[in-house]
Amino acid sequence: MVALSPTAQAAMASSSSQRYRITVTPIEKDGLQCSGRCTIELEHRAQQDWMRLLEIARRNTGLSGDERAAAIVATQLLRDLAQRHADEPGHPLTVLQPKLDEVLAALESIQGAP
Repeated sequence: MVALSPTAQAAMASSSSQRYRITVTPIEKDGLQCSGRCTIELEHRAQQDWMRLLEIARRNTGLSGDERAAAIVATQLLRDLAQRHADEPGHPLTVLQPKLDEVLAALESIQGAP
């Protein structure tokens, strides 16, 4: 078996991941278009296929479709960010990792995610 360098491992991980663009846009009460800075966009490379997670999430979780989607995306974002910084002992997500794991597991059980 050949040992892969950290760079090769990272390249393999990134090639098997999914890339998403997340857009947050406020909905105005009066139905008019927002003026000024109205949209927040960011890109995220995820370790799991969020579309698949959304498709297989149970429908009878007590969450609406929007709530279920928000919980899945939030859970996956936090999980991916924590994994990216797992080898940084002083990083806030690393420090919170034990508590974060508990919260993420509870959220996933509510969502019905695998």
